[in-house]
Amino acid sequence: MGSHRRQAPSSGLDRGATAAVSLLSAAAAALGVAPAMAAPHDDTRAEVDRLYAEAEKATEAYNKADERADALRGEVGRAQDRIARQQERINTLREALGSLAGAQYRSGGIDPALALLFSEDPDDYLDKATALDRIGIHQAARLKDLQTAMRELAQDRSEAAETLGELEKSRKAVAAHKRSVERKLARARQLLNSLPDEERAAYDRASRSGRDEMPGLTGAVPASGRAAAAVAAARSALGKPYVWGAAGPGGFDCSGLMQWSYAQAGVFLPRTSQAQRVAGRQVPLSQAQPGDLVTYRSDASHVGMYVGNGQVIHAPYPGAPVRYDPVGMMPVSAVTRV
Repeated sequence: MGSHRRQAPSSGLDRGATAAVSLLSAAAAALGVAPAMAAPHDDTRAEVDRLYAEAEKATEAYNKADERADALRGEVGRAQDRIARQQERINTLREALGSLAGAQYRSGGIDPALALLFSEDPDDYLDKATALDRIGIHQAARLKDLQTAMRELAQDRSEAAETLGELEKSRKAVAAHKRSVERKLARARQLLNSLPDEERAAYDRASRSGRDEMPGLTGAVPASGRAAAAVAAARSALGKPYVWGAAGPGGFDCSGLMQWSYAQAGVFLPRTSQAQRVAGRQVPLSQAQPGDLVTYRSDASHVGMYVGNGQVIHAPYPGAPVRYDPVGMMPVSAVTRV
């Protein structure tokens, strides 16, 4: 019983403390104050990460649609050239047929027997008649050529109309992806601007930090040939701004930097990070050499260039310039040797 009496005040104190904590928590909630032990900006940083990842994915979709639109514009231009040449050929055939028809009409306006009877030079008439027969055969061949040319022209026009329809769809896809990127980036900027200065700086430091489980890549195998030229070009872009949808030389998105760097080495790369992932031979990360392309995330929505010593050069995200970062800054999807 004594023991019980000694516990009673303690229990009352516990209940009082619990009530006080509850009241303080309620007051903090009412005032919008987070408990001291919480990290109030963690959720904001995670949301910014998510938005940047989605924006990169939408950017690569934009790049793909824009590349398709460029290809379709080329097809339309070539189709229009073919149509113009075919129309010119048809006009020439029609003029030739008109001249032949006129010659036959003028020569065939009188019965051949009477023409022979009244001819001052029967031999000359017979020569002309033979020539007109040949002209008739020639006319039939030209008429067939004209019909063939007109069918080909109709086919070219139909294909051009279909390509124009595809181009219009691709233009709409480009516009839709552009709006998606802009919305996500605007929201990310808004969230970042809501953070205190020190939190923004901490986000920039942590957003591309290395992963502990990455293999050791301390030594750099000297790059040679086109890989060396591509690495040199990428290094020359250090400090240039991230500009989504851009492929240099004033600004870059991630895949645009890779495409531009290899173009300086005389090598054409496709426009998107997904296509760049399969633009060469894939090798293990442990065997990465300078000039290899390193794609990230399961959807390969980000790409950088390995430059040795466990580092890549890449265009990170809006507001962060082209820079060096650890190769293990994000989950690696593939390493591709061009």
